Amino acid sequence: MTGRPVARQRRQTLYFLEQIRPFSPVFLDTEVDMSEVLRHRTSAREHGHRYSVVSYVLHAGARVLAAHPEANAAIQGRVRPRIERYAQVNAKLALDRTLDGQRAVLSAVLPDLAKADLARIQEQVAHYRDGDAERMPEFAGVRKLQTLPVPVGRFAFRRFVAPLARRAEVFGTFAVTSLGHRSVDSFHSVGGTTVTLGVGRILTRPVVRDDAVTTAPVLRLSLSFDHRVIDGAEAADILTEIKDALEQFGEQP
Repeated sequence: MTGRPVARQRRQTLYFLEQIRPFSPVFLDTEVDMSEVLRHRTSAREHGHRYSVVSYVLHAGARVLAAHPEANAAIQGRVRPRIERYAQVNAKLALDRTLDGQRAVLSAVLPDLAKADLARIQEQVAHYRDGDAERMPEFAGVRKLQTLPVPVGRFAFRRFVAPLARRAEVFGTFAVTSLGHRSVDSFHSVGGTTVTLGVGRILTRPVVRDDAVTTAPVLRLSLSFDHRVIDGAEAADILTEIKDALEQFGEQP
């Protein structure tokens, strides 16, 4: 048996995991009836517009986070901990991409989503999903980081992401990650933000409506939160409000 160094294309993942070690994550989950979202999605497709499920979650999540400024925040420090609350809601979206033939996780920050309509959100998602990660200027910093010796890269990453004032720009203020394109019902992730949403697949499941059992397309949605910043009651409110927004999706502003 022989070992080998971690692929340079995955070094930023190691640096990121080292950076979030102080997190105190707690995990919640719920089931979302996606009937209204899928109805809207089908209607939009008939008019030539295609929206991903992730875009709907980003749309709902950003508006709910804007209504919960205590959660749209980040914390730093152990001896003298300090919390920074952000006026703008930025979403971090995890992406499964390939760099130089090596599969790796990249992250894109979508700014000011609480003010963006669904079409604008989808435009940004498609830009990062379909663009060439080896050429996109948004990933130039990551590509440069991968060329540095590990000690230098670790130091550079820490210096870049550490300042609270910069955290919303480089990490976002909430994160969304999806494995719903595979046979994954649900999962929990810590995305480096106070709130992270995990999106599983949509399956037809039994539900109860008007005291009768029927079926509906159900999404299992998880929420991880940093207990240093908010408590479980507020996290539960956030998850419930996102669930309600998706189940009642319409022509929202």
